[in-house]
Amino acid sequence: MSILFQKKTKTFHLFNQEISYIMTVLPNGHLGQLYFGRKIHYKEDFSYLFEQVCRAMTACVFDDNNGFSLEHTRQEYGVYGTTDFRHPAVSVLQENGSTLSDFVYESHQIEKGKPKLPGLPATYTESEEEAETLTVTLKDALTGIVLELFYTIFAEGGIIARSARLRNEGRTNVRLTRVMSLCLDLPDSDYEWLQFSGAWARERHLKVRKLEQGIQAVDSIRGNSSHDQNPFIVLKRPTADEDQGEVMGFSLVYSGNFLAQAQVDTQDTTRVLLGIHPFGFGWKLEPGESFQTPEAVVVYSHKGLGDMSRTFHRLYRSRLARGYWRDRERPILNNNWEATYFDFTEERLVEIAKKAKECGVELFVLDDGWFGARRNDHAGLGDWIPNEDCLPEGIVGLAEKIEDLGMKFGLWFEPEMVNPDSDLYRAHPDWILQTPGRHASLGRYQYVLDFSRQEVVDCIYGMMAKILSEAKVSYIKWDMNRSITECYSGALPADRQGEVFHRYILGVYSLYERLTSEFPHVLFESCASGGGRFDPGLLYYAPQGWASDDSDAVERLKIQYGTSFCYPLSSIGSHVSVTPNHQVYRNTPLHTRANTAYFGTFGYELDLNKLTDEELCQVKEQVAFMKQYRSLIQFGDFYRLSSPFEKNVTAWMAVSEDKSLAVVGWYRVLNGANMPLERLRLKGLDENRSYWVMEDGQEKKGLYYGDELMYAGLITSDAATADGDPKKACCGDFDSRIFILKA
Repeated sequence: MSILFQKKTKTFHLFNQEISYIMTVLPNGHLGQLYFGRKIHYKEDFSYLFEQVCRAMTACVFDDNNGFSLEHTRQEYGVYGTTDFRHPAVSVLQENGSTLSDFVYESHQIEKGKPKLPGLPATYTESEEEAETLTVTLKDALTGIVLELFYTIFAEGGIIARSARLRNEGRTNVRLTRVMSLCLDLPDSDYEWLQFSGAWARERHLKVRKLEQGIQAVDSIRGNSSHDQNPFIVLKRPTADEDQGEVMGFSLVYSGNFLAQAQVDTQDTTRVLLGIHPFGFGWKLEPGESFQTPEAVVVYSHKGLGDMSRTFHRLYRSRLARGYWRDRERPILNNNWEATYFDFTEERLVEIAKKAKECGVELFVLDDGWFGARRNDHAGLGDWIPNEDCLPEGIVGLAEKIEDLGMKFGLWFEPEMVNPDSDLYRAHPDWILQTPGRHASLGRYQYVLDFSRQEVVDCIYGMMAKILSEAKVSYIKWDMNRSITECYSGALPADRQGEVFHRYILGVYSLYERLTSEFPHVLFESCASGGGRFDPGLLYYAPQGWASDDSDAVERLKIQYGTSFCYPLSSIGSHVSVTPNHQVYRNTPLHTRANTAYFGTFGYELDLNKLTDEELCQVKEQVAFMKQYRSLIQFGDFYRLSSPFEKNVTAWMAVSEDKSLAVVGWYRVLNGANMPLERLRLKGLDENRSYWVMEDGQEKKGLYYGDELMYAGLITSDAATADGDPKKACCGDFDSRIFILKA
């Protein structure tokens, strides 16, 4: 790993064993992009990569150089209107109404390690040897605005982390109307675009299309990263697949409004932009003030989508997630929500917890309905005081009873919201986001608290910290059940209303930071009606997130498969729920529900007292299985084998770092008659070692070499290929199997 600067050619070369990132100072002082991709040898002069050509209808920077136009020059941080007609990385509105900037190179700094981003989540290092950071300083002489571009290259993996900071060293106020975290100009457009889209209960479905001239984009202006889109995209060569070919993943470490965009011009060059969405954004920057963008992470691989994903997994699992729970196996939990909803008493909760303990469950979680007047979703939000009608001894007493059973206790909060029917709202009706003179919309019978205001955050912190200080709470599920409407803060003047969306997210981050710092042993799990804010920003504070409110095993195949392109399995909340499923009303076998949920954090969303003795035996076996293999599943290398977006069969596997142990999940949605013989090609094994293979706990005969299992394949043919003999029948539709491989 190294960052080298060639003074004569004013060229920067960032490289490690996987990648090279090369940029240069252009003739006009701007920063230009020369190369990003597979590692190439260092040399003093890469100036040949800066090509100048004179084209008709091209505006020129210098009158005496008809070949130099920013319209056809790859840049590091483009500005619209300076002969560049593409969408810009930055736009600064000045007092005279102009939005032109001229950011010229002034200096740079190269340092070991990686500096923190104030008030924002970001990747980090634990030693200086893990990364190097380049800071390039540019300045607009007319306005006095200073632009700092940050580039961190990690020692391992094809990873570049980028962000930008603008500082007003001028004498007048300016307004930032667009400040992207990443701008990357690529020399061609021969890519396929991958996005991860959906809606509530079907988040992060993989969508693929070819890049074409024009703009391709995903975004959110909902105030949260959203169920609809995820702040993560992939560009891959058309021939690239899971195992080979050039791939670039772009991920924004942020939880609010975002834009991820690729613009292909008519010369087939591509500009990728990633950052805070400029719609509704406007940040007043007074003299002496600065603005820091969120971090963008780009991962390059020439070894396909799988290698890109595993690089993200390792980085986000160990250098984005933090704290006590970062490297620890996650506890198996039982959440009461789908078991009781709002209809519970303390006695009923303890009853559910006792049965869970009998089955080996380690953590009991009390969900919504324990506070204020909260006996339905119409009232109580904001009043984080235990309701003694249903909990006579409060949270302190209930937590003590759960602890006495030999389990840990967890609790649900929705700290960012308030019901109109609540003491908090009656005392502070001005504490919600609302536009003066306009109707304030309800969502799930609730308003959004104005987390851009410090006094609001302080109030919620006080109530949450009191409970965490008094009761034995080991886990917090932090929910957020609606997007932001009427985004206006009564605490900010008119010329700062464009700051509210971002200030809101900074308020959320600050509350997380205070609570996780004061209660470091509490495991936080983020949630937003399931996957409405499943993003890297929250992974910095909560090492796991509820991936979707949809707990149906078949739907979860697509949700968890899509999620795995960027996010580690240790971050994916995945549970077994009842049938018929409460979201899609499908009946699936208990073993398939567990086999899907294993590949995440694992738990149960049901009342185990209502299961049959046979089902309870299965649950005990499932819990024992997860305890034995969860370290491998949550922290091993993950390989996708067969896509639910393409086939009737989904398959994936987790492999230990030393390749001595692997767990394979195989899932068939619909059964068929007289089906073809099937083999599943495994991945990630040591081709020179032999493995014992167990299917659903039963050892298959003989030993199989790693190369045999990867290239010839593991036979998965079953009774569906036979003549319908009932003695050979499997479970039918929604079948699944787990294979264990031991070297």
